[in-house]
Amino acid sequence: MSGKDDYYNRAKQEGYRARSAYKLQQLDETAGLLGQNRTVLDLGAAPGGWMQVAAERVGTGGVVIGVDRQRIDDLDDPDPTVETIRGDMTDESTKEEVRDVVGAEGDERPVDVVISDLAPNMTGQYDLDHARSIHLARQAFAVAEDVLATGGDFAVKVFDGQDLADLEADIESEFEYVRQVRPDASRDSSSELYLVAKGFLTAPVREGDTVEVTIEDVGSEGDGIAKVEGYTLFVSGTEAGDTVTVRVDDVKPNFGFAQPVQ
Repeated sequence: MSGKDDYYNRAKQEGYRARSAYKLQQLDETAGLLGQNRTVLDLGAAPGGWMQVAAERVGTGGVVIGVDRQRIDDLDDPDPTVETIRGDMTDESTKEEVRDVVGAEGDERPVDVVISDLAPNMTGQYDLDHARSIHLARQAFAVAEDVLATGGDFAVKVFDGQDLADLEADIESEFEYVRQVRPDASRDSSSELYLVAKGFLTAPVREGDTVEVTIEDVGSEGDGIAKVEGYTLFVSGTEAGDTVTVRVDDVKPNFGFAQPVQ
């Protein structure tokens, strides 16, 4: 039996419902997804292996919500709050159930991490399987855009192929950065990889945008401070009271940097 198949035996011995639990462990160790007290939404969660890992790692103050069209058996005596929802995550009614679990109201973004190990039913036709995996990943991405808090993280499985670059670029436009991760627990023969995106951006501006702002104050480092729809921009070479047109150079979840356009 190969080393990769050992994960199946380990899962049985250690009480995990699927060998894929080790993929999430390795994603977390690589990218730091599952911190203490975080709220995690697991898409396509059945049979619950990823939920088990998430529950272990978010601690007693965390929340784990698993969504799947299939029934998910309850976890054994989990320490954090763990809830399962049977439904389609693309339906608004299911998203409302997620918000209800965490007590979110209105347009609040209640989730710190969205994870998805969704995979299509395999046909054996590589191009078709790849295209279907991209479609599922885009659906998961759309959910993440709806529910992730500012600065939240996203990890989604996809099969490598010709449409991967476009998907990665689209995800990267909404996060601080995105990277490809191939866990050791993935089978050698598999083309699967995970796109891991960190730092969800809810800012009203993006890198390269040009906007007119009024400098309201000066920060401790000497940069002017402006607000764009409540979002803070630090603007070099400006003073309080200046009204200037600036180019946005860098966007973080909670603040960005810009400089006056000459």
